[in-house]
Amino acid sequence: MYEDVLSQVPLFHDLSKHELQLLSANCRERDYPAGSTLLRQGETGIGLFIITSGKVQISQQAPDGTVRDLGTFERGAVLGEMSLLDDLPRTATAVALEPARALAIPVWDFRAVLREQPDIAIKLLAIMSRRLRHKELDQAAS
Repeated sequence: MYEDVLSQVPLFHDLSKHELQLLSANCRERDYPAGSTLLRQGETGIGLFIITSGKVQISQQAPDGTVRDLGTFERGAVLGEMSLLDDLPRTATAVALEPARALAIPVWDFRAVLREQPDIAIKLLAIMSRRLRHKELDQAAS
């Protein structure tokens, strides 16, 4: 049901239709009123969110207390994808600027699919490797 939305997520570009179907079976839609928090900096990530409607403001608080605006995200934006792969705290806070809806994939469901379908994990590793290579190339060119 949510395969089309998942297919637009860069992390999932290399997955087959069947693999996307397996992941989409674990998706949940969530509604967020204006002013509510989707993700909070410092908290343990519990999954990935794909914005399907509304606007979400992302900000990051520095150790000295200053807050940096990281931008406004709308339909199609992906938040928290790294929490699917690591257990580190969130690095930013996301707040709905207006009523918003997001598709969520809980980390425990995602990892259960990976255990049953290890080929998905191999494809995700390749995607992450390409991202690191591009980042290194961009840094070397700077």
